Amino acid sequence: MCMRIDAMAEISQIYQANGTKKKAGVSSVAPTRDSVEISSFGRELQVAKQAVAQAPDIREEKVEELKTSMANGTYSVPMGALADKLLNGFTV
Repeated sequence: MCMRIDAMAEISQIYQANGTKKKAGVSSVAPTRDSVEISSFGRELQVAKQAVAQAPDIREEKVEELKTSMANGTYSVPMGALADKLLNGFTV
């Protein structure tokens, strides 16, 4: 493979003739800073997420109420509600 060494000198002359010299160093354009703005909806969503994260997974007072009513024999399920739930489970 043959390489022309004098080609570099020719390219350099072309750049100098056109006034397109390669600049070295830092550019004169000041760097811009990135910024982020969170919308009011985004802030409200974050507050809601935090509230859900802090809420307990199990409502202990409801569980205790159900346990007590089952132990006393006073727990009853409305048959219409039970039938609706069963039918919704089989519907496609």
